[in-house]
Amino acid sequence: MPVESKGEQRIGLLNGFAAYGMWGLVPLFWPLLEPAGAVEILAHRMVWSLGFVVIALLVMRRWAWAGELARQPRRLGLITVAAAVITVNWGVYIWAVNTGHVVEASLGYFINPLVTIAMGVLLLKERLRPAQWAAVSIGFAAVLVLTIGYGRPPWISLCLAFSFATYGLVKKKVNIGGLESLAAETAIQFLPALGFLLWLSGQGDATFGSEGAGHAALLAATGVVTAAPLVCFGAAAIRVPLSTLGLLQYLAPVLQFLLGILYFHEAMPGERWAGFVLVWGALSLLTWDALRTSRRARAALRAAEGGAGTPESELSEPDSSKPELSEPELSEPTVGPRP
Repeated sequence: MPVESKGEQRIGLLNGFAAYGMWGLVPLFWPLLEPAGAVEILAHRMVWSLGFVVIALLVMRRWAWAGELARQPRRLGLITVAAAVITVNWGVYIWAVNTGHVVEASLGYFINPLVTIAMGVLLLKERLRPAQWAAVSIGFAAVLVLTIGYGRPPWISLCLAFSFATYGLVKKKVNIGGLESLAAETAIQFLPALGFLLWLSGQGDATFGSEGAGHAALLAATGVVTAAPLVCFGAAAIRVPLSTLGLLQYLAPVLQFLLGILYFHEAMPGERWAGFVLVWGALSLLTWDALRTSRRARAALRAAEGGAGTPESELSEPDSSKPELSEPELSEPTVGPRP
């Protein structure tokens, strides 16, 4: 591999770690915005994110997509759906963190890949390999165990997982870059969010400006917190294989889980540990299956191109269940705003 390629890959990996690291550490940020409520924080995030992204796009001179998008009502409709779904995702996540449910929120992003696969079967009529069926079944069992542990369904986790899986499904149909998508989505969110903030101010309940300059600066920083990891993700996506990013994505919920236990000191009785262990087992099986399938696909491609010396073991046991569901959660992580 050329030195330049190794250097680019190293830069990509560093940006990938930075992106998922920031998403993993974001639970430390939202409590700093109190006494603002979750809805006020959410509205500020929408408003300031648009400002930050517009500046970034101006610097990079990336505006050609806007005119093209404006002439495509169907894509605009999908962007509106994406904006609505990510609004729910952001709002639930902020509320969960600031009310002491960081561990349950992290579970949402652990089970998101399993939900993505289940949605592919139910909505897109895609077929699964046996290992994928096993992973989804184990994930379902984990939800049942956690329901017993919490004394209720883990609705925060399920809401986050299903909203982000839906967001990913819509984003794949829109097929637009991360910053561009965030700009379009926050442009749709902007007027309702700004209207809510003006109404809140008129009621005398807004914390922006009434809690000091430091608090106002932190609220404004929600735009940076939203867009900065997305910029790093974009830099990583063009330099390293998406399969690598698919594996790196587990860094975020792992960090969130550890913060919930070690920093926020949330309770983890035996039933919850059992549920999480089942989820991690399902993800391990899913990852193993995805890596094995990817290796076989590369071996088959080399053989088709006339490559010599392909190990026979890599070409054996070809998959017969086609068409199959690809692993968007492992090889094509959603390009879009995370928690």
